[in-house]
Amino acid sequence: MQIALAPMEGLVDDVMRDVLTRVGGIDWCVTEFIRVCDRVLPEATFRKLAPELEQGARTAAGVPMRVQLLGSDPVCLADNAALACELGAPVIDLNFGCPAKTVNKSRGGAVLLKEPELLFQIVSEVRKAVPAHIPVTSKMRLGFDSPDGALDCGRALAEGGSAHLVVHARTKVEGYKPPAHWEWVARVQDVVKVPVFANGEIWTLDDWRRCREVSGVEDIMLGRGLVSRPDLARQITAVRDGVEFVPMDWQALLPLIQAFWRRVRVELTPRSAPGRLKQWVAMLTRTYPEATALFGELRRETDCDRVGLLLGVAPPVGAVQENFHTGA
Repeated sequence: MQIALAPMEGLVDDVMRDVLTRVGGIDWCVTEFIRVCDRVLPEATFRKLAPELEQGARTAAGVPMRVQLLGSDPVCLADNAALACELGAPVIDLNFGCPAKTVNKSRGGAVLLKEPELLFQIVSEVRKAVPAHIPVTSKMRLGFDSPDGALDCGRALAEGGSAHLVVHARTKVEGYKPPAHWEWVARVQDVVKVPVFANGEIWTLDDWRRCREVSGVEDIMLGRGLVSRPDLARQITAVRDGVEFVPMDWQALLPLIQAFWRRVRVELTPRSAPGRLKQWVAMLTRTYPEATALFGELRRETDCDRVGLLLGVAPPVGAVQENFHTGA
């Protein structure tokens, strides 16, 4: 059984990957998508969105990171995949699941699920372009507005050369509205010979159990569920391994939030940093009542020093190399 951290554009950046992989239970993570249009991107683009390339393509906790590409031009994607491998990417992941309208309008993400033949071409070209020892993987949804083509898409990706598939069990039109149709994950697995990961609406241990029962697959990818409950992967692995694990309470989580803020404040502009923190705290309100109280205090705050005071964090002197402590 593998547990992966989902790539979520605008949310799971290198700072969030650092925090969540330090908590534990994650086998590998993926970058936010790197958009490929009609040219080979500069190395700086890869290093900006995948700074872990500078440390062996691993987070500070040692969790392997994969580079995800998004686009519709098979040859251009292949050329960029080859460059990513030269820069140290151990796996190339292809995005066929992003539901964002702006992305879909430029023929990226889930809109390509209307064209199974193109999916096959993209994966085939990328597979040929990267070294044989480097896997190519794919993330898909069930379709654009219907799951009727899900099996054709799954077959196209697998036959094109994907080493495994991650299936977000909703269509593009459904976005993130519950429920996730885990039964379709089982159907995709039935028609492909590569492993399939289930993704979507896994917020709790009970959700994981139901997903496993309905989908029939062991491997999962966690996204918003892990951001909202940072120890969810550890809870799942504890059950899997038959060991005791005390869920992380607010006092155990608070140092992670503080450390997250220190890095965000250093790496983002003073105008952007508070919003980045609020984004995470708002998601934590799903699990922690204390997060609701904190979010109420932060909601209208825009001054970084005052945000730091609310968190009990002093203003930074310079760049921060944070040592997160989770007891792991």
